[in-house]
Amino acid sequence: MNFLFVDSETWTITLLGWVIVLLSLFFLVGIFLLIPKIINWGVKRSLRSKGKTQITDNHLSISGETNAAIATALFLYFNQIHDEESNVITIKQVHRRYSPWNSKLYGMTNINFRR
Repeated sequence: MNFLFVDSETWTITLLGWVIVLLSLFFLVGIFLLIPKIINWGVKRSLRSKGKTQITDNHLSISGETNAAIATALFLYFNQIHDEESNVITIKQVHRRYSPWNSKLYGMTNINFRR
């Protein structure tokens, strides 16, 4: 088999795949950069409607250390909600006379010999 031989369809599919991946990554980066601006715009608008006139971006931003502390506190809180489980799985075995799921009859081939 010759691995150096690649037809035009292979190159088309490869380039199309790369283009789709890169465009989706640029789209996601754009969304992640745009969402904080939209949120800050909405907060500023609601604060202006409440009567606050001097609003700076320093009042709206939260430092990374504060975000990490909030995330850690939420993680610890939600993990303490669940009770401790024994991690033991018990399976009750039910004895039935007939079940088509474990019947060996359906797996056998029926061969009729005629004489």
